[in-house]
Amino acid sequence: MFLVSVVVPVLDDAEHLVRCLDALAAQTHSVHEVVVVDNGSTDRSVEVALAAGATVLHEPVRGIARASARGYDHAAGDVIARLDADSVPPPGWIAEAVRLLETPGVVAVTGPGRPRHGGAVVRGVWSGLYMGPYFVLMWSALGRPPLFGSAMAVHRATWTAVRSRAHRDDPEVHDDVDLSMQLDPAWHVVAARSLTVEVSARPLSGAASMLRRTRRAFHTFRVNGRRANPVRRWARRGRVALRARASGSWPHRR
Repeated sequence: MFLVSVVVPVLDDAEHLVRCLDALAAQTHSVHEVVVVDNGSTDRSVEVALAAGATVLHEPVRGIARASARGYDHAAGDVIARLDADSVPPPGWIAEAVRLLETPGVVAVTGPGRPRHGGAVVRGVWSGLYMGPYFVLMWSALGRPPLFGSAMAVHRATWTAVRSRAHRDDPEVHDDVDLSMQLDPAWHVVAARSLTVEVSARPLSGAASMLRRTRRAFHTFRVNGRRANPVRRWARRGRVALRARASGSWPHRR
């Protein structure tokens, strides 16, 4: 059975973190450790994490990429799951992530988020202007599904293989997009609705939030250079698929 470490980066998000950690405590699959990486909180986030029995790491350099990578490096589990502080996974979420990762060749799994509060209008805007476009556009650009940082899990060996390429010291990168780009286009990443988590709707909090996220997405593509080139990524995937068809194999990790 896989040992599972869950990494949760946090910055002044105590209220949401309570719900996230309560949901992890209610999982049907045991969690080996919860690693909360505090990125300089001034609220009760650290107190909340310690009260829940989580391991707390302090990352003084601001940036979610830096905080997340610190947690991944520390994680001892065979599987590293990543949730945001406002993620609320259903009770079977860890079990489903592990089940999907047990499939030969699968290096990472991910699912979408859905807003915890709001009516049909909020859900429609969320799906039509944020979550839907993220998966469709990023899938087209990457040559396979992107990872969504609020609901994802990877084999620890996958992180080990790409950790040196992650732009952990750039506070302007989208850490989940950046990690997605470090994975070989030919590797098998599964995006499944069964891994949906509830999240807050704060990405829709205003035009400034949306513009900031869009700017960071373009920045993440720019700093990844050739690795982010969609033509090269699809060509790589196509070449490997042809070789795999001839040999009956498929690459796991490079």
